[in-house]
Amino acid sequence: MPIAVYLLGLGIFAQGTSEFMLAGLLPNVAADLGVSIPDAGLLVSAFAIGMVVGAPVLAIGTLRLPRRTALAAFQLVFVAGHVIGALAPSYGVLFATRVVSAFAYAGFWAVAAATAVGLVPADAKGKALSVVGTGLTLATIVGVPAGTVLSQHVGWRAAFWAVVALTVLSLLTLLAALPAGRTHQRELPSVRREIAAMARPALWVSYLLTALSFGAAIVTFSYLAPLLTEVSGLPSGLVPAVLALYGVGGLLGMTLGGRTADRRPLRTLFLGVGALTAASALLALTATNLTATIVLIFTLGLTGYVTNPVVQSRVFTLAPDAPTLAPAVNTSAFNVGITLTPMLGGLTIDAGYGYTSVAWVGAAVGAAALVAALWAAMLQRRAEARTAVAQSSDAAEAGRPHALAAVD
Repeated sequence: MPIAVYLLGLGIFAQGTSEFMLAGLLPNVAADLGVSIPDAGLLVSAFAIGMVVGAPVLAIGTLRLPRRTALAAFQLVFVAGHVIGALAPSYGVLFATRVVSAFAYAGFWAVAAATAVGLVPADAKGKALSVVGTGLTLATIVGVPAGTVLSQHVGWRAAFWAVVALTVLSLLTLLAALPAGRTHQRELPSVRREIAAMARPALWVSYLLTALSFGAAIVTFSYLAPLLTEVSGLPSGLVPAVLALYGVGGLLGMTLGGRTADRRPLRTLFLGVGALTAASALLALTATNLTATIVLIFTLGLTGYVTNPVVQSRVFTLAPDAPTLAPAVNTSAFNVGITLTPMLGGLTIDAGYGYTSVAWVGAAVGAAALVAALWAAMLQRRAEARTAVAQSSDAAEAGRPHALAAVD
């Protein structure tokens, strides 16, 4: 695997830490800026919305730039947003920097995925994307807890400065590792060709599968802390350790998924989503049992992330003529799942069904993801059947003159 692929993962680690760390900074941010915690929580939504909109917009806007240049530009904007955020005198300024930073991060994600795939052979796409995606998993295991510790001891602004330092390190190493110009791009990009390649129905089913499968994984995680303390009886001081266990499961799942994504993508999807759905339902039934809950939380991390390399690599297979725009829209699909399913979980809690209800939401969304996977498999088999018929027809046409010559 080229070193540049690992460095792209470092960039995702730095920026992904910022995406998720705010959950641990909210009390300090709210107190410092004089807003309520729910208002501070809107900073998380602002980042997610920026990701959903920013990925496809910036992918098209920078399509004709060399990927090395685009990646550097996105990271510079991200760094500027976090410098201003770290110095922000008011809630409004911080809110604006979160939107701008999310735009830049979304663009980086999309171009990083396309760059990683372009650096490896066709049969290693899934593995390369799992390496890049591991940066986000490590952000939940290492970056988010570290940001929380910094916030508690030095202040929330220190966590922003740490993200700035990590991103600058990633920027400098990528500039050194990636070739200049377009040497790692196989053909000149075309906006018209990329947009035309997006018309395949199977591609949009894949985006639906991305949103549902990752949404099913993230909804329970979003409410794990109160579920552990209020339902399972875990002491609050041990919550970070259990959350880290979820991240370890996610890291293992990402690694396993990267090894099977290219060889057995559909089987990986069905097994991963099926196991995630079952684990979510079991957690809803056994949440009062602390031991069972801890085991299932690890399982949720593993099964929730094992499908990640598959849903990322499939879009390159389904839309080979849209190597930048296709993964950009997939990034948006991930963030649609991240945004909507926790909202559904919050609605069930507000309706009085308790914290275990979010696990039922995860199971229901997982079941919907299984239906989407069946739909994707059906479309793939139809496409393969049409290809086989076309090849058979071509072979018959090619053999016909020889047969006539033999008769003559």
